[in-house]
Amino acid sequence: MGVHEIHDDRDAAEARAFMKTLLDDLAALEAMLAQGVIESGVSRIGAEQEIFLVDGQMRPAPVNLRVLERLRSDQFTTEIGRYNLEANLTPRAFGGHCLRDMEAELEGLLAQGRSAAAAEGAQMVLCGILPTIRPSDLTIDNLTPAPRYQQLDRIMRRLRGDQFHLLIRGLDELQITHDNVVLEACCTSFQVHFQVSPARFASLYNLAQAVAAPVLAAAVNSPLLLGHRLWQETRIAVFQHSVDERSAARVARDHPTRVGFGERWVNDSVIEILREDIARYRVIFTRATEENALEALAAGKIPKLAALRLHNGTIWRWNRPCYGVTDGKPHLRIEARAIPSGPTVLDEMANGAFFFGLLCGMKDEYPEISRNFCFGDAKQNFISAARHGLDAQFVWIGGRRVPASTLILEQLLPLAREGLAASGIDSSDIDRYLGVIEERVVKDQTGAQWMLRSVAAMEDSQHRDSAQRRLTAAMLENQRIGHPVHEWKIVKSCGAGSALECYRVVSDVMSTDLFTVRPDDLAQLAASIMEWRHIRHVPVEDEDGNLAGLVSHRELLALLARPGTNGDGARLPVRAIMNPAPVTVSPETPTVEALDLMRRHRVDCVPVIHQGKLAGILTTHDLIDVLASLLDRRPEAEKAAGGQA
Repeated sequence: MGVHEIHDDRDAAEARAFMKTLLDDLAALEAMLAQGVIESGVSRIGAEQEIFLVDGQMRPAPVNLRVLERLRSDQFTTEIGRYNLEANLTPRAFGGHCLRDMEAELEGLLAQGRSAAAAEGAQMVLCGILPTIRPSDLTIDNLTPAPRYQQLDRIMRRLRGDQFHLLIRGLDELQITHDNVVLEACCTSFQVHFQVSPARFASLYNLAQAVAAPVLAAAVNSPLLLGHRLWQETRIAVFQHSVDERSAARVARDHPTRVGFGERWVNDSVIEILREDIARYRVIFTRATEENALEALAAGKIPKLAALRLHNGTIWRWNRPCYGVTDGKPHLRIEARAIPSGPTVLDEMANGAFFFGLLCGMKDEYPEISRNFCFGDAKQNFISAARHGLDAQFVWIGGRRVPASTLILEQLLPLAREGLAASGIDSSDIDRYLGVIEERVVKDQTGAQWMLRSVAAMEDSQHRDSAQRRLTAAMLENQRIGHPVHEWKIVKSCGAGSALECYRVVSDVMSTDLFTVRPDDLAQLAASIMEWRHIRHVPVEDEDGNLAGLVSHRELLALLARPGTNGDGARLPVRAIMNPAPVTVSPETPTVEALDLMRRHRVDCVPVIHQGKLAGILTTHDLIDVLASLLDRRPEAEKAAGGQA
């Protein structure tokens, strides 16, 4: 997806020409494999670092183009969201200090990126899904204005229809309907690449599939989306749905999605995967190319296979086969896409080392893992890891059932150590990176677990949005320090110096656990809800979630006191007593502004509206809670001395 000069598939003649080039590219690759042209006997590694940009309030900062302009570096590029960036690391030979060198390069790139971002009032955060993303951040305005992303959005909407539906069930349930592909911008990853010899591709690719689950279980870092606690690695589900272009008929036939794990083991060659991807997934991008790969190969040249690479870039397997040319030599590599971004560079490198070590450590013990391991079990393990992280239960090689943490500690870490050692990786680096994995599993603290435990610790003291901002700020600070996530302390509340920032806007303060009625409901129902729940206001919404009015305790009392009602007023419909046009605010309204609005209009409740829908309510009770929280946040030294605020 790195090319810019692309077109969609609506020009039939151009689409046919591109398909001819694509098939020629595939035939050329087959010929290169048969002739032994592809580089063999060399192992290299590389990585791509995806990044979130946030502002001073820890909200997404859509400034990636301005940051790139300041960086002026070929190693940085855009991603689909205007608050995303990608840094590409230099490929290096696998051995010796390569992991340490890769970590140092990544730290250096991030330092450059942080400096450029700071000049634009932004900061860089590494996490699978940014906790502070809101629905308002997922509009088409935040799509990076580059042809490839704009084309992707248009094509996906045309193929699937204008609506994308997402349903994820975890500790909470999230169900949303979305109208663009910016949902993909919720997800960032740390994608590692491993170059393999053509003759070993099938066996090593199958191993990559087998170990994807335990590597992911130890790496999970995306448990929150739009304030909902979902999967330990929610990114897996979100990405799959964000670019799902299948029609209803294809869904009914269980046609695989463009983002997926795959359907079977590879038997002989990378060609199997590429053939399946051409047969299953229609071309959505085309690109004019002057190269005829077969003619170039016949002339003794190394073809770029641009059409094949472009199509391959629109199919997002969690382990994706890749073709490339380095220093004039063509090669094959496996791109592991499931590892999330963060929590720290050290954690990411540990995850990469674990993956590399397992491929090398298991290749001799399981040269043909497809004979010992059911593909369905490997795929189910992957989904289980995404859902449950270290709490996942796996069916492992030979049908043995084992907890993820037990498998990692007792079997896989020793194999990874052997694999890295056999590849000539420095022993101190092996201890450092795999030691991080071991401590993370022993202490039972992945990035996802740290987030969920922190959210639970803040649940009673902070509103959802302020807790998410505090969580992101703590993540940013921990990343700056660089200690791995298993050493991070659970976040419990805002510190005294940042207390005011915890309640800056209405979404930080409002109530979202609402009890509502409809206009034609019995007024007595509204009165009963107020009594049962000890509340003084009940919003009225229609069937589509639009605000229709507001019923207050004051209006019910006025109704009952009205002459001639004889106590029968409660039998009226809600629409007869509701205020049909209450004062409203948005989630982004500053809290001080909302308070001033309530004072001027002499109301003690305002509904909160987002995109025409009821998102919450703000009451004087919520504001009193904020005041009590602020008054209680005295400096620790003052509290210790028994001082009074």
